[in-house]
Amino acid sequence: MTRDRAGTTTTTTTTATAAPDGGRAGPARLADVDALRGFALFGILTVNITYLASAYHGTGVDEPGFGSPLDTAVRAVVALLFEAKFFLLFSFLFGYSFTLQLDSAARHGARFTPRFLRRLAGLFVLGGLHAVLLFPGDILTTYAVLGLVLLVLHRIRPRTAVRTAVVLFAVTSAAYLLLALALRGADGGDPAVAAADAQRATEALRGGFGSVVGAHLDQLPDVLFLLAFFQAPAALAAFLLGLAAGRHRALADLARHERTLRRLQLLGFPLGLLGAGVYTWSALAHPGASAQVFALGVDVVTAPVLAAAYAATVLRLARGRYGRRLVAVLAPPGRMTLTDYLTQSLVCVLVFTGVGAGLVGRVSPAGVAAIGVALFAAQAVGCRWWLARHPYGPVEWLLRAFTTLSRPRWRGAAVPGPAAGGAGSGDAAVPDPRRPLS
Repeated sequence: MTRDRAGTTTTTTTTATAAPDGGRAGPARLADVDALRGFALFGILTVNITYLASAYHGTGVDEPGFGSPLDTAVRAVVALLFEAKFFLLFSFLFGYSFTLQLDSAARHGARFTPRFLRRLAGLFVLGGLHAVLLFPGDILTTYAVLGLVLLVLHRIRPRTAVRTAVVLFAVTSAAYLLLALALRGADGGDPAVAAADAQRATEALRGGFGSVVGAHLDQLPDVLFLLAFFQAPAALAAFLLGLAAGRHRALADLARHERTLRRLQLLGFPLGLLGAGVYTWSALAHPGASAQVFALGVDVVTAPVLAAAYAATVLRLARGRYGRRLVAVLAPPGRMTLTDYLTQSLVCVLVFTGVGAGLVGRVSPAGVAAIGVALFAAQAVGCRWWLARHPYGPVEWLLRAFTTLSRPRWRGAAVPGPAAGGAGSGDAAVPDPRRPLS
């Protein structure tokens, strides 16, 4: 495993990888990539907690009581730097890990397809339960469905995969831009109606368990529409980019790709932030429907390059002077993303809905951001403790048991290896019921 841990000197460390049957064999997975996955998990939490904390977020109307300059600044930072970026990182890593699983299965003569199909089925069931019980904006079900597409296309050539991804981004963006032209002059709906709907949703979320589940079910139609027409095409495109990178083992020797990483930063940050600025203006200024759709069309093609710049930055920092510390913080959550993702939703349900403290609509944007940071910090510490005693996170263990139809090892420190089934460690990103985010 290639990691830079002392200044700019690159060293190579080899560890064992988890074989399809839970054994140990083959080249190791990169802890730097686990750190990247942990970074993406933090970004997704930063976005999703804003929607879990307020039924007004994403409706196009301001939340009563939180209109101070600080509140606006926090919303702007989240929209500019986080929304619609981080689910792309997870999707890229899904595709990358998929290629590692294919190779691992081939080395051990394992039947990959049945195992992968069982994993996708497990992800779908977990996603469905998560959407109904905890947060309707679940993307695990989308990953499960798109995983079938990835399985069909697994023999695609890397160059063809990249071209297909570019076409998917371009076509999705063009569709939004054409829709913006068709909606030119539309006002985007009655703010009073949107505010009344948000207030009703707030009261429902402050109710008991049945009321909260009912509110989630009410939001599901909007979620399904968003997934089908925005996040599914973008996620599939990122899957294909990850598959192409995995074929070339692009993340296995980062020192060899230093120039590429720098170019991604130089191109991705200015272009990505420009598109993110358009998106943020639309989100905060609440312009008409055509302007909002136009902003989404711009974001579809600029968010991927900003996500790539983020990834390049994290990977370069992981090889730098303080790389060991960065990886020590981010890699453990990156090994347990499925457990962490579901736990984040559970904690937010207990904090913000009537199942627990009922604080939905009662915490300022700055307070919500602080809760998110504290939650991720606690998870980083907890994951490090857990992985020193267990090879998998608890939900990862259950999913692996279903995938392999066996009883994986429960005790003992984690053994670095590719995540079971091509979805990272069970990575997931959450879309907003009304517009794309993460």
